Amino acid sequence: MRTQLLIRARAGELPRIRATGGLAARQTGPDTVHLIGTAATPLGGDELDITVVVEPHARLTVRSVAATIALPGRSTRKSLARWHFEVAERGELDFDPEPTVIAGGADHETRTTIALATDSTLHLRERVQIGRTGENIGHWRGDLSADLADVPLLRHRLELGAGVPTDDHLSAPRALSSLLRYPDESPPRTVGLDSAHLSLASGGSLHTWTGGTLSAESPRPDAGYMA
Repeated sequence: MRTQLLIRARAGELPRIRATGGLAARQTGPDTVHLIGTAATPLGGDELDITVVVEPHARLTVRSVAATIALPGRSTRKSLARWHFEVAERGELDFDPEPTVIAGGADHETRTTIALATDSTLHLRERVQIGRTGENIGHWRGDLSADLADVPLLRHRLELGAGVPTDDHLSAPRALSSLLRYPDESPPRTVGLDSAHLSLASGGSLHTWTGGTLSAESPRPDAGYMA
């Protein structure tokens, strides 16, 4: 299945939404949109293309009504989601959906690209869990590329799952929580042995946590952010 979704926020107007395939969105507040699954996706072989645009001086909050479940298909385990975010001058985007669960041995890849203006505001959170209860198989790879105006802000890649090059046999991480914030002037710090808060050279920060299950995640580092 091919899924395409466009969400566009414009100052002084309600968000505009255009969707086809297995994912849709509904406006749930003046500046708030919830993602809604309309079919079982992603299954093996599925591709999703999601674009979120925040125009100058606009504000948008994006949530989801439920977790995303990636499942293997009949002929392939692989699925792909491409996310593209644009936040223009004085725009604000708060993106924090429910987790993605890689179930049944699925192999899911996420490619995220972000274009920010220097005076924009971004809060982008991603959570991934390998396996449902009793499952320890599956693979996830996430590529994140963010630019600030014409300057690279972040190039980041992580993989989860048994047998990947980054798999730690001592702790065997199967869950990830990642938070990208811009701007953020707080100093870099390590929060325990399983998480780190890193300042980015061009501004902003990346907070990353890994562990066995998302239920074990330490308290969120963004309390009160963009409230």
